[in-house]
Amino acid sequence: MKEVAIRAISGAVYVLLLIGSLFVQEASIILIAIFGIISLSEFSNLIKLKSFIQYIIFVIIYGGFWYMCIQNTDISFNDEAIQILLVITIFVNLILIKDLFTSKRIPLFKVKRYIASTFYLSSGFVFMLLIANYNYVFTPELLLGGFILIWVNDSAAYLVGKNFGKQKLFPSISPKKTIEGFLGGLFFACISSHFIANYTETLGFTPWLILAIVVSVLGTFGDLIESKFKRQAGVKDSGIIMPGHGGLLDRLDSIIFASPFIYLFLRISTHVS
Repeated sequence: MKEVAIRAISGAVYVLLLIGSLFVQEASIILIAIFGIISLSEFSNLIKLKSFIQYIIFVIIYGGFWYMCIQNTDISFNDEAIQILLVITIFVNLILIKDLFTSKRIPLFKVKRYIASTFYLSSGFVFMLLIANYNYVFTPELLLGGFILIWVNDSAAYLVGKNFGKQKLFPSISPKKTIEGFLGGLFFACISSHFIANYTETLGFTPWLILAIVVSVLGTFGDLIESKFKRQAGVKDSGIIMPGHGGLLDRLDSIIFASPFIYLFLRISTHVS
């Protein structure tokens, strides 16, 4: 019972801190940056990257996009920079998905460690920043909606998988995940998209429904990829900062991986509409 209580308290503090900070622009910018630094530290430990270069890269990228896009300087230049980062990030994420299916171990030669820490992790936080400030307008409901979809998907996948799961989804990486759990998480995320659309008044139901599918599928990939990194490192959790939960990266792995795809969908839906 004590462990359950500790887990519940640390989880509640995390959720309240996140939600409370998201609706103040300056606070959200600082919180995402702090989360990024902590997650980068945990990830660096997982891949045994003993350097400060990745932190310098994070500060440059995050600070640069904050200045360009939040301060609303040259819009055409900003859009080109965002598109370049988006293409590289999605390409690196697709390679990680490929490694998930084709390699017993994710190759971690030195250059790839810097590539992963930059375009898998650091840019994930940049796109969280860009989602919350999409199209140069502070719209934290978009990022909060993404987090809610992740939380609903994860919770439903756990409950459905625990009670009805029989077929393993990816037993070599995450033995507890089941196909039934994945489908349950996807179903309830799609249901929750209706309520998110109604209460946030940002996007219509159809875009949020599509985002629910994007977040559930890509978020699951993000979870599995981080699990593979942990398995290679021989650890259960990425860190100890959240009692009962492990590291901050363990809580953010899904949204980190999904955020560039969420941003891509927002760009596409804006141009289509």
